[in-house]
Amino acid sequence: MTTPAAEPTPGSAVRAPRQAPTDLTITFAEEAAVRRTSAALGEPGWLLEDRLAALARFAELPIETNQLYTTYIDLRSARLAGAVPYEAPATVVEAGGDRPAALPAGADGLIEIREDRLPTLVLSPEARAAGVVLETFGAALRRDPSALRSRLQGGPLLPTDDKLAALTRATWNQGVFLLVPDGVRLEHPIIVRWALGVPGRALVTRTIVALGEDAGLSLVEEQEESEAGAAAAAAVAAGGEVGQAFFAGTTEVVLGRGANLSVASLQDFPGHVVAFQHRFARAAEGASLHWALAQLGTRLVRSRVDNRLEGDHSSVEQVEIVFGGDDQLFDLTSYTRHVGRDTTGNLLSKSALQDAARSYMKGLITIERSAVGTDSFLGEFGMNLSKQARAVAIPSLEIDQPDCRRAAHSSSVGPIDEAQLFYLESRGIPPDEARKFIVLGFLEPVVARVPLASAQDRLRELLEEKWAAGRRSAVA
Repeated sequence: MTTPAAEPTPGSAVRAPRQAPTDLTITFAEEAAVRRTSAALGEPGWLLEDRLAALARFAELPIETNQLYTTYIDLRSARLAGAVPYEAPATVVEAGGDRPAALPAGADGLIEIREDRLPTLVLSPEARAAGVVLETFGAALRRDPSALRSRLQGGPLLPTDDKLAALTRATWNQGVFLLVPDGVRLEHPIIVRWALGVPGRALVTRTIVALGEDAGLSLVEEQEESEAGAAAAAAVAAGGEVGQAFFAGTTEVVLGRGANLSVASLQDFPGHVVAFQHRFARAAEGASLHWALAQLGTRLVRSRVDNRLEGDHSSVEQVEIVFGGDDQLFDLTSYTRHVGRDTTGNLLSKSALQDAARSYMKGLITIERSAVGTDSFLGEFGMNLSKQARAVAIPSLEIDQPDCRRAAHSSSVGPIDEAQLFYLESRGIPPDEARKFIVLGFLEPVVARVPLASAQDRLRELLEEKWAAGRRSAVA
């Protein structure tokens, strides 16, 4: 509950209302707004009913249902009462945005959403000829409404116990649908790019990725500041504090038998953005999934990843890194559920924190009774680069099947290893350069897994910039 602020005395500064760590100040999650969004998008009745069911669930749920994590919530830096959602973002590509020339080198497809605009949506001739579908939800509703209904109604790809997933399901205003047919394996990645940052605006999105049997795909997700956002923030900053922008997004993945998907995500939103992310994947027999997630930007990010290994011999590899500075907060949760036989999970979270940044790394591996022969590992490691930084690691296991190849977790939090630092300095490397090498090497596991050369180079540049900004802050 939010405590109202006391009346200010004459001449005193007006103080913002006190906010509890679990207070969610979003005001557009109400029925009238949901109905306006649905009407603006011209949706059928079943989709409005799905939204309203999710809205009811959102109202019922607490912000955290897992008792292990209830003390590790802090939404006080998210002040979203003034955020107004885009009710009807574009679903028609702007002129010239569907030409092959718009494709970056080494990519087979690109969809770019910048605030409420759709400047680019293009597939390579090879991907189009193979039957790959890349479109907005609006286009999917016009092309094959029954197919989209089967994937959306009831939120079958989103957990029913997560308040923020219910928020996105109820209030989304833009969606992306990506389908790779049976047997199609694309040589180059497809890029999904989200750009935003206009203060006071909210973009709520869903992305559905479906791979058929023996299909293969690399997906690069880029989250960055828009030109309109940068200009608006600069104009507002000239007159005072910049208001917050809001991004909520899901990535919902279905992998058919023997399918292979690699997802690399680079989040570098500006510092006045609050982001809620949810990723959910369901893997059939023999399917494999690879997550490489980099969290660099935002004021506050709350991220959850759910992996469900339903098929025998399915597997997931997940690496998520954080490089934080100033007073950023990164709240990361990972759930992996082993259902099939002989499934494999390898999950790793790492945070490097400068200034007064904080990170919560929470993970739970569940091995069901049916999951004979499971091999699963969860590691969470934090590197604090200043005395004010704070990293929390909470790995956990829930095992109902004792016949496992491996079920293990590991965690540590601390400063840079002095032995490593001494070794590099003894080879003539200056102390600050040695620290940089150790930190960037600590975060390299995600960089190396980015399948697009230009995105990989961009990530390395951002990490270098983040390090340099932290050094300047320390000197000041």
